Amino acid sequence: MLVQKLNDCPEFMAGDNTILRELLHPDKQALELRYSLAHATLPVGKTSQPHSLTTSEVYYILSGQGEMHIDGETRIVEPGDAVYIPPNARQFIRNSGVEPLIFICMVDPAWRKEDETVFD
Repeated sequence: MLVQKLNDCPEFMAGDNTILRELLHPDKQALELRYSLAHATLPVGKTSQPHSLTTSEVYYILSGQGEMHIDGETRIVEPGDAVYIPPNARQFIRNSGVEPLIFICMVDPAWRKEDETVFD
């Protein structure tokens, strides 16, 4: 049985400028997974860098409030919201709240650097 503790996962700045901790990734654990799972934090007033993935992605909002932008469409997101991001969609999220925006990211198939394009 694998139980992954959030605080045991190293924190790093992702290419889109969110603070990530990878919880599960088939390249980092001996698991038979198609997807990767990460915990993301975006500080108050910050916006992630616009980017796209060749894979699908889901954000699940745990706390805070944000504006999710996908291919020119904008929606307010809050705790309990799940956001589906289709492959190749240009996306970013802005923390529009008064506390850190914390969310889970699930990428299927698992995230790989070569699958991501970051825009200026």
